[in-house]
Amino acid sequence: MASVDPPARKGLPPEAYEVVPGREYRPYVPPNERMAEFTVKAVVVGILMAVVFGAANAYLGLRVGLTVSASIPAAVMAVAIFRAFRRGTILETNMVQTIGSAGESVAAGVIFTLPALFIWQRTDPTIMIDLVQVSVIAAFGGLLGVLFMIPLRRYLISREHGRLPYPEGTACAEVQVAGDTGGGKARLLFSGLGIGALYQALANGNGLGLWNEGPHVRLPAKAQIGGDFTPELLGVGFIIGPRIAAIMFGGSALSWLIMIPAINLWGGDSVVYPASDPMSSLASAEIWSYYLRYVGAGAVGCAGIVTLIKSFPTIIESIRLGMGHVAGGTGGALPRTQQDLPMKLVLLLAALMAGALWLWPGVPVNILGALLIVLFSFFFVTVSSRIVGLIGSSSNPVSGMTIAALLLTSLIWVALGLNDGGSATKVAVLAVGAVVCISAAAAGDTSQDLKTGFLVGATPKRMQVGEMLGVLSCAVTIGFVLIVLNESYGIGTVDGLPAPQATLMSLVIDGVLNASLPWTFVFIGIAIALIVEFVFKLPSLAFAVGVYLPVSLMTPILIGGLIRRALTRKYEDAGEDEDGVSVLADKRERGVLFASGLIAGAALVGVLIGGAIYAVTQVTGDPGAASMWQVGHAWMDTALPSVSSIVGTAAFAGLCWLLWRAATREGRA
Repeated sequence: MASVDPPARKGLPPEAYEVVPGREYRPYVPPNERMAEFTVKAVVVGILMAVVFGAANAYLGLRVGLTVSASIPAAVMAVAIFRAFRRGTILETNMVQTIGSAGESVAAGVIFTLPALFIWQRTDPTIMIDLVQVSVIAAFGGLLGVLFMIPLRRYLISREHGRLPYPEGTACAEVQVAGDTGGGKARLLFSGLGIGALYQALANGNGLGLWNEGPHVRLPAKAQIGGDFTPELLGVGFIIGPRIAAIMFGGSALSWLIMIPAINLWGGDSVVYPASDPMSSLASAEIWSYYLRYVGAGAVGCAGIVTLIKSFPTIIESIRLGMGHVAGGTGGALPRTQQDLPMKLVLLLAALMAGALWLWPGVPVNILGALLIVLFSFFFVTVSSRIVGLIGSSSNPVSGMTIAALLLTSLIWVALGLNDGGSATKVAVLAVGAVVCISAAAAGDTSQDLKTGFLVGATPKRMQVGEMLGVLSCAVTIGFVLIVLNESYGIGTVDGLPAPQATLMSLVIDGVLNASLPWTFVFIGIAIALIVEFVFKLPSLAFAVGVYLPVSLMTPILIGGLIRRALTRKYEDAGEDEDGVSVLADKRERGVLFASGLIAGAALVGVLIGGAIYAVTQVTGDPGAASMWQVGHAWMDTALPSVSSIVGTAAFAGLCWLLWRAATREGRA
């Protein structure tokens, strides 16, 4: 192994963040240095992380319609694990992060679409949920996302360096390079993970249920406000920040504090489809189910498409340059840090995928569906790979891309007379949208990871293989995770796991194929999104997600955002410490790491509780057998001011204090 002059390893140079005239970026590990990278221990640890982060994000996404990028937590955990064993190179750490974060991206694409099968199954028992089918769709989508991103890497990652920031990718490079101080970062992350896990076990209504985690106050005209006071929602709010949190809360407040009372008061004895009872007799949850979810569907769909249209110039440029690279070839010997998988192999694998999608019995699509998958996937992979470079993976409008693909596919099916009105057509259209959604999500994660590799000096072709391993690892297990969560909590239910994106996808498909959409409410949602976007100049997608989701989910997210705002106010004038590091940036990083731990810990225990309930139910055959450990239910009441609700509110206040304390403690992360 080549020796390296220690001063070259102090950290990322200034040109890692912006183009410095006359200076070419030199990776942290130089191209001519050979270093352990794609090793057995890195692959094994990475695969374990892919499965864990995939399961955790599946739970989180089904709960609140949001997933959080696993790249930074995976990077911190990889640094900590290799430091604990006192062995492991920075490139092995990067490989662990690459494989581990791929699981989260596959889970995001899956939970945005395939839970529609569970929603349909409640009213149509002919629809069967097949573990192999879910795994195959997840694997094909993830692999297509990785493969189609490869031709774009040199342009988006190398040539656009300094113009496309790739925020998560750059942050992960910072974590890896700061490996000497990784112990402090890891302690924050694992502290949050432990606290989030403990809180979830104690408070979860399917766990010990020692207190009520969802107190609420009933208001006149069936309005209500409250909070699902859980660690993962608090962490999400801190990470996304006060602006987006407030916008999402505003959308939810519009639904639950204004629109539900308005429908209750003005609806009177009118019976409006799809409900079969008078509006005035409907409960709040029924008004949401019959009407507001269509308003939310219209708002989310419109907002996603608006976001997509705004990115058209980027789409066209990226496709043009990417195809030019494929046609022109690589030419000549390339340094290690610029070596991709051979383009002929990439194109061959993509062609084989297209054929397998058509011929594989587990994927219910015909040759037209397979062609649409390839066409839409390449198009939206290009979109996703560029967008995440600008705004990050967590803000990637994958749902909007999927809605566009589903609308076009459904309309094509209807126009060509392929719609037989049965469940097979719905499942086929959903399969097209699912593969497209998963490929777009996987491409966004691949782009961020390749940016990290570009900065630290990893080998792209090895990372691309690692991405595929992460995709396959999560794909094998994600179907079982969905079944467990559905059996334990109920997917697509307002009191369980609402699965907003998947519910929206099912509504879009049903509405187009059956011509049964209540268009009045859909158009109200579209109007709301357009007004928010073009009149108030606010991000319509965030507001639209709030319109769709219950206000109880948005309240703790808002509180997390306000804690982030208070932190900014406290330290915005603090300047820099003795090492020249911004005090505010350091405090914010501490908070983000702790919040990431809260999310991971709570989500993982949520999945484990669901798995325990599923296992007990399967063994005993008694759905109520798992209640033996739910010791808090005897004194639980959801409405304030019950003792259980007061205890729950106090416990959540303590959790908020711990987050504040973790962020503001003295010392560097």
